[in-house]
Amino acid sequence: MIGQHIIARFAALLGPKGVITDPDDIAPWVSDWRGRYHGAAVAILSPACVEEVAAVVALAAELGVALVPQGGNTSMVGGATPPADGSALILSLRRMNRLRSLSADDNLAICEAGVILSNLHDAAEGAGRRFPLSLGAKGSATIGGLVSTNAGGTQVLRHGTMRALVEGVEAVLPDGSIFHGLDALKKDNRGYDIKQLLIGAEGTLGVITAAALRLVPAIAARAVGWVGVASPADALALLRLTEAELGNSVEGFEVIADETLGFVLGHIPGTRSPIETRTPWHVLIEVDHADLRDPGPGERLEGALALAFERGIAIDAVVAASEAQAEAFWRIRESLSESEKAQGPALQYDISVPVARMPAFMIEAADAAMARFPGTTASSFGHLGDGNVHFHVRAPKGTSDGPGWIAAQGQAINAFVHDAVVAAGGSISAEHGIGQMKRAELARLAGPARIGALRAIKAAFDPKGLFNPGKLIPLPDEA
Repeated sequence: MIGQHIIARFAALLGPKGVITDPDDIAPWVSDWRGRYHGAAVAILSPACVEEVAAVVALAAELGVALVPQGGNTSMVGGATPPADGSALILSLRRMNRLRSLSADDNLAICEAGVILSNLHDAAEGAGRRFPLSLGAKGSATIGGLVSTNAGGTQVLRHGTMRALVEGVEAVLPDGSIFHGLDALKKDNRGYDIKQLLIGAEGTLGVITAAALRLVPAIAARAVGWVGVASPADALALLRLTEAELGNSVEGFEVIADETLGFVLGHIPGTRSPIETRTPWHVLIEVDHADLRDPGPGERLEGALALAFERGIAIDAVVAASEAQAEAFWRIRESLSESEKAQGPALQYDISVPVARMPAFMIEAADAAMARFPGTTASSFGHLGDGNVHFHVRAPKGTSDGPGWIAAQGQAINAFVHDAVVAAGGSISAEHGIGQMKRAELARLAGPARIGALRAIKAAFDPKGLFNPGKLIPLPDEA
């Protein structure tokens, strides 16, 4: 454990607002969002500016104290949970929540790490722009965490992951030095791209303190549709049809199993199925325009759906008649993770496969998992346009000891699902990161060149191993 004399050193740097030691105040921040990982920390350090972060990191390096960077604590893989032995302090970036600048002319926003995603959305909208990344945790997820995990979300099809939206970063490196990289340069050939190394590093190489983010024009008009289809293969055919008819105005394309939709309808008050017909699978489509060209997106989407009916791809469909209805459709999508969590003990997988293989994978992997592990149920939903599958294997009905079931079956199920992913040419982590949940599986399945490079980069940046210990980088006995 870290002694009070060490806490006093940090308190001298940060003042009374910068150090939290009350166990009740710390408690919400030492467990992950899913409740699977529980750590301990005697204090939360909460600097208010990049200079204070640098001072904290320099002192931690001097004292040999490990730090766990944390934003909204919405990690799905235990990536922001401190070690259970209390050997690290939480470094919270939540006080650093200023929007330093937002330029409609430059299509650029410079945000500190603690800015909440939904607040950035509101600020950009006020300037006639938008930040084209959204996810279910937008009301609590912070920019620093989104950059550090290379977050994805529902608009990757058109705009890419966080990596494609970050024009520059400011970060504090493990020796306490500040990396000043916020200049949004289109051409910069000064060697290794430090920005890209820090994006997706999960706080193991540096603490993101601010990011320069690309904005796009605000939506002048949009159309949101819900389509019932017979299979994921028909969903993919519908995607290709809409892309051919509507071009790059297709912003979102989500595929959802009917069982998963039923979880939302049964758990989230006020939700209802957008279509009358009960279909095996569902597709949520958004088409956006930045101007008011005629015909508008609604008419164009309706035309594409008419072709889908003619070709036997669609069973039933509706285009939202109002913004309120469009938001209701998206509320269903954004409630999927919460609703899945409410079904009881489960193992959740954020995986990716080549888009062409995704329809078969969604069905075959579920059938195979249920056959291999009798009593379990499996289903999925995902971002069809980018091959990202959110795959869930639920414990047999009546399982009262969730942790016990996971302890007994989790390793075997993990290996089974991840082996199927690798066989399909995919990745065991699409957008949630590795954290501590997938570290051993990364060691088992990744090639020696990848593991060697990860360890070499970590050693070069953080030779003392003090930044977010136990995350992302496989331990020596795991490879």
